[in-house]
Amino acid sequence: MNIEVNNLTTPYRCAVFFVPNIQSVWWQAGCHWLGRCALTSQPATQPTLASISQADQWALTSDPRRYGWHATLKAPFKILPGETLTSVVSALHALAKTLPAFDLPALQVSQQDGYLSLRPEGDLSNINRTAASCVTSLHHLAAPLDNADLERRRQAPLTPMQDQLLMAWGYPYVLEAFQFHMSLTGKLEGLSDEVIATWHHAAQTHFENLGVCRFDQLALFIEPERGADFRLIEVVELAA
Repeated sequence: MNIEVNNLTTPYRCAVFFVPNIQSVWWQAGCHWLGRCALTSQPATQPTLASISQADQWALTSDPRRYGWHATLKAPFKILPGETLTSVVSALHALAKTLPAFDLPALQVSQQDGYLSLRPEGDLSNINRTAASCVTSLHHLAAPLDNADLERRRQAPLTPMQDQLLMAWGYPYVLEAFQFHMSLTGKLEGLSDEVIATWHHAAQTHFENLGVCRFDQLALFIEPERGADFRLIEVVELAA
């Protein structure tokens, strides 16, 4: 997928994510689960979940819905002054030529970190190498965090290592602190164990029979204005 980046204004932030092929069942399943397609910016009909109301379903998926169906590789960043969105796209194409495609290990629903997500089980070396390459190879295009951004990031409890990563790379959950995941809900705070179990079962049922998910592309997302929904604007195939 190619875009005319010259026709796009500089976004508030951009990010590099993994997304399944947009023609695949994995892309469709994720967009419908969240209730939005980040490519078209249109709503997607959410599945009917047993014992969960549509209102509760819409509310608990609101946080990941703003970002779209994805796994973070390089977290949202502001473009360095003097660089452009065209610079980011060019660097992304150059990076993709150095990276091989692979099959993701089996994805399972996890309750780790207080929300539901899909996480791979098995050999994570290919995933971790690819994510590290995205962080380090594109870092020269990212503006340094300002004091407000640092303060916001530090509102979450960070280990000394994570704080060092934040200062070095603009995000605390990279390199040795990276964990690949595809968010399914916001925080589960205040929900009973029974309700959480219902959500877990519903998610596992929704995603369990989709087959292998192929990791063969990098996706560029933009946040057009601060607080706006993220949009998928470019997909680049891995070509090593």
